[in-house]
This record gives sequence, structure tokens and C-alpha cells, in this order.
Amino acid sequence: MVKAAALHTVTLRERQNRENLAGLAFLLPSLIGFVGFIVLPMLFSLYLSFHEWSMISGFKGIKFVGLENFRIMPGDVKFKIAMYNTLRYTILTVPISIILGLIIAVLIHDYVYGKNFIKIAVFLPYISSLVAITVVWKVLLNPTRGPVNMFLMTLGVQNPPGWFASTKWAIVGVSLETIWLTIGYNVVLYMAAFTGISSDLYDAASIDGCGGLRRVLYITIPGAGPTTFFLTIMALINSFKVFDQVSIIQAGSPSADASLVIAYQIYLQAFQYYKMGYASAMSWVLFAIIMVITLVQWHFDKSQ
Repeated sequence: MVKAAALHTVTLRERQNRENLAGLAFLLPSLIGFVGFIVLPMLFSLYLSFHEWSMISGFKGIKFVGLENFRIMPGDVKFKIAMYNTLRYTILTVPISIILGLIIAVLIHDYVYGKNFIKIAVFLPYISSLVAITVVWKVLLNPTRGPVNMFLMTLGVQNPPGWFASTKWAIVGVSLETIWLTIGYNVVLYMAAFTGISSDLYDAASIDGCGGLRRVLYITIPGAGPTTFFLTIMALINSFKVFDQVSIIQAGSPSADASLVIAYQIYLQAFQYYKMGYASAMSWVLFAIIMVITLVQWHFDKSQ
């Protein structure tokens, strides 16, 4: 009996080992890709942040400069402009897109027929080509011949915004496009979250005489709290990574600095001015900012 039990244990262990090896074999391609395209570039970027290097000089041109790349950053005018514009963009896009997404989701969920069709309609911009959408928005917000400004002038606005051609309105135009793009995504996630809220809560609230607004305030919004937290985190991260729209808008723009954001400034430093070390240092500063914001939000979410 003891030998049979020991043999059974060995057989079971061998089977588990074979299953583990099979699982690792399936995971190995993804693991190699993750290490090769994520981990190693990140480590190399961290290494470069303490060095000065131009790609055209080859690996022999890498020169150790210590913390010099981080030291000169606060005095870099372009870096400060990029950070300021990124913060403005974040403040404009994150709360407005989430609040509008929640409002539209509640209206569709409670007061609209044909919910599935409308959900698809509002979600389509999110999965459309960002390049094509940005080009369309450049036409819409053209300061002289754009439909938006033409409409504003018919309403009596004498000096409509210059949008992408204006130092004051460029980042607002980028923010409007992003809000329009992301509302559909927020609506779909909020409507999915609403299905997880028990209908008994709404029935009890109706019996107690709660109106629609109070049900939304005291049941719907708290019930969708985890979704709001997720959307806020993702929106903040994406707002600091905004690049595609700006790269298209910057082309030929007379007010390039007005829409300069940190991700695009990193690109310029790395691939236009060939300052790979300085660009890597800015990338890690951006990573640290996003990490701190995420940890702070995570802390407040857990404390509730």
C-alpha cells in the first residue's frame, strides 16, 4: 500500500510537471515578446537617462553624465511649456469626458429606446482611425472656413476662436476632439456597470418616494464607483500620453508651442534633435508623475 501510494504521488507530480511545462510553452512566446519589447527597452531607457547619446554616433558615443539630464529639465522652457499644456489638457479632458459619459449613459439606460443601436453609434468614434478623425477636426475647426466658426459667426460672435492656429485655443481644440472620442467608450462601460446594480435598490427607492435624480445620485453613481475609478485612472494615463492628435496638428501649425505636450516633446528630443539621453530622462519623469497620480488615487479609492 505504501509503495502504491508513493507511486501514485510520483505519477501525480510528473503529470503536474508536464502540465506546468505545457503552460510555460504556451506562455513563452508572449513572455519573450514582453521581455524583448517592454522590459529591455525600459531598462535601456533608464540606463540612457544618465547618459548623453545621439543615435547617429553609435553605441560608442554613449557618454555618462550622471544626473545632468534631470538637472537641466526644470530650466528647459520647452519642457515647462509641454508640462503646462499637458496639465491643461488633462484638466479639460478627464473630468468632462467622465461626467458627460455618465450623464449620457444614464439618459440612454433610463429614457431611450433602441439602446443597443445608440451604444454602437456613440462607440464608433472610439474605434475609428485617429488620424482621419484629427484631419476632420482640423477642417471643422479651421479658423476662417471651418463650419464651427462659420456657425458661431451666424450667432453673432465677431471674433470666433482661432483653435489650432491660436496660442490660446489650440489645446482646447485638442481637448474637444479627445472628449468627443472618449465619451462613447465611457458610455459603454458605464452602461455595463449599471447592469450590476441590483434592481431591488431602485424598487425600494421608488417605494420610499425617491425621484429619478435622487436614485441616480444615491444608487447609480455609488454603484458605478469602481467603473468611475477605472475610467479616471485610464483617462489620466492616456492624457499624459497624448501624441497622435498633436503630431498631426503640429504639422505646419503657426502656433506649435500652444499644443506642445510632454509625449510629443519627448519624441522631438529623441528623433528630431537626437538627444536620446535627455528624452529618456523626460520619459522617466513622466512615468514617475503617472505612477504618483495612480498611487494617490488608489489610496483614496481603498480608503472609501
